[in-house]
Amino acid sequence: MAITARTARIWTLAAAVSLGTALAARAADNKPYVMKISIATVGEAQHQFAKDYAAAVEKDSGGRIKPEIYPASQLGSIQQQAEGVQFGAIQCQIVPPEFLAGIDERFEVLTAPALIKSIQDGQRLAANPEVRSLMLGLGADKGLHGVALFMVSTSVVVSTKPIRHLADFKGKKIRIFASQFQRVAMQRLGAVPKPMTLGEVLPALQDNALDGAVSALTVLNAMQFQRAAKYATEIDQPAIFGIAELSKKWYDTLPADLQQIVDKDAAATVTALNPWVLDFDAKAQKTWTNSGGQLISLPPDEQGAMLRTLASVGADVSKSKPPLAAAYKIITDAAK
Repeated sequence: MAITARTARIWTLAAAVSLGTALAARAADNKPYVMKISIATVGEAQHQFAKDYAAAVEKDSGGRIKPEIYPASQLGSIQQQAEGVQFGAIQCQIVPPEFLAGIDERFEVLTAPALIKSIQDGQRLAANPEVRSLMLGLGADKGLHGVALFMVSTSVVVSTKPIRHLADFKGKKIRIFASQFQRVAMQRLGAVPKPMTLGEVLPALQDNALDGAVSALTVLNAMQFQRAAKYATEIDQPAIFGIAELSKKWYDTLPADLQQIVDKDAAATVTALNPWVLDFDAKAQKTWTNSGGQLISLPPDEQGAMLRTLASVGADVSKSKPPLAAAYKIITDAAK
């Protein structure tokens, strides 16, 4: 069959359109994906995780993912950050999981007191397969894709006046994380719990709206809390963990190979971060005192009495809520 000039032109045009479509598809596959990583803190373990994770993802994706790190609540309060992740405006949030309890109350289960005695215990707990599966799977039906769980620090209570004995807690207004476990724990010590995000704490201490706050010494050092409250009582309870949540809406837009990279690199970053956390925490006490702060330990018998007082908080809070109770059992079984 003879090919007319008109037919040849049509075939040529069709081939050009097909090639253009293929090139456009390839360009779309190679487009950079912006990954905004948001945290409330600065200069401590969660910030370090963000930096290490961002570097790994950009390298392993060959630059196809472009991470941007926003520490110190630059993208809004913790709750605003969480909403941004759910709806895709923010691609990653790194935060203590209990601050996501408004999405699923089981996020707060790791803040139950008396679970662990050291950072090493916390690192083992965070690496437990059942614990990781539980915690990283929460929020999957509400816009979250969990990729990493890691130990940040044990707790101190920073205060404007020294807390040297259990009796000193009575009547004190103490900032807690947004957790019913922490609320009940502080009430048992005779304190008045005040849930607040990190950005609210320093002004509240300066205005005497708070007497003290539960936090990590590493966080307090980075934000120079010594200027407002120089006393830090090392109660070691509760443990403070960090969780990295990706926007599921964003994650689902990634090609399969990039999904594998963001998942794999998150797990690898935790493994590499653990020794850094131990070293950083070991230096925190000296940093605090060198900057004008004072460290306080409860007398050993009172520390023991505190742990006995708080040991049943987790079971008591969760017993009337079957999903929370089931999650608490997974955590406590792993902690043992």
